[in-house]
Amino acid sequence: MANLFWIVVQFLVVLFAISVHESAHAWTADRMGDPTARLQGRVTLNPLAHIDLLGTIIFPLLLAWMGAPVFGWAKPVMVNPYNFRDRRRGGILVAAAGPLANIAVAAVTILIFLPLKSTMLVSRLPILFTVFIYLIIINLYLAVFNLIPIPPLDGSGVLEGVLRGSALDMYQKIKPYGFLILLLIIYTRALNFIAAPIELLVRALLGL
Repeated sequence: MANLFWIVVQFLVVLFAISVHESAHAWTADRMGDPTARLQGRVTLNPLAHIDLLGTIIFPLLLAWMGAPVFGWAKPVMVNPYNFRDRRRGGILVAAAGPLANIAVAAVTILIFLPLKSTMLVSRLPILFTVFIYLIIINLYLAVFNLIPIPPLDGSGVLEGVLRGSALDMYQKIKPYGFLILLLIIYTRALNFIAAPIELLVRALLGL
């Protein structure tokens, strides 16, 4: 029963982190001149606007049950880059907005947590302590994972906006195989090489 409780807690944190991530994409796209996502109701923290059955519900719950690092994905935010005032700059900023929003949530949570760490509130409510840790780690993990420059992750959008000439042409040839590469990375548990340093960093920052 306790294990089920923590699976649910992690799932709720993932829902929040994904909602922050996707709403940041949508808000930035609107600021760059494309209202598509805003008109579709995606500039919101309401998870119902972002849920993807496999990526937002089934996959995170499965990872939590397996004891693996928990993350997921949501419905893609629809963007029309032709509406951007500057297509290249807009594409880079919209792609980067989601991971940066997750990093911001993690940073704010750390700033709130540190003054509370030695207080009676945290010692009397260990659940609160753990929720803070999940908020920090899951948001950081989601940010770093999405910055991997493999399509369809956000890092690919950032890299594609930076590359020029033959390097861009070569990268675009790889794009159709991005999802297969991503599945291989997940299957081989290579993501553990991302998760472990993040957990060590969080423990160092929090003095745990």
